Amino acid sequence: MRWQRAMTAALAPLDLTHVQFVLLASAMWLGRHGEPPNQVQLAAQAGTDVKMTSDVIARLQAKGLIAREADPRDSRAKVIRITEAGAASAQRAIVAVETADAAFFDPVDDTKLVAMLQQLAGDIR
Repeated sequence: MRWQRAMTAALAPLDLTHVQFVLLASAMWLGRHGEPPNQVQLAAQAGTDVKMTSDVIARLQAKGLIAREADPRDSRAKVIRITEAGAASAQRAIVAVETADAAFFDPVDDTKLVAMLQQLAGDIR
């Protein structure tokens, strides 16, 4: 819960929720590494529900961060394209999230964490 609050606080100045950030960043990544995704592909990449993804995409579109267009290969599907404003927002959000993540996990002692994980893995076997 503390991590979620840290992410919410980091993204609030950018007017993004964590789910909006995940879908925006995923859409940007998929668009840069192949064809722009449709909503089903974006939901699969982000690990989100298809219906919820559609609702969040509509909000991102209203903010001018993404554009939905008819998929030329499937008239029932919509292709998600990130706008110039969306790419800029995603870049700022990635920096904010990475900074918040680093601050949140900085107090973790890596040596102790690895030892604990090894112990837990041994207990499972």
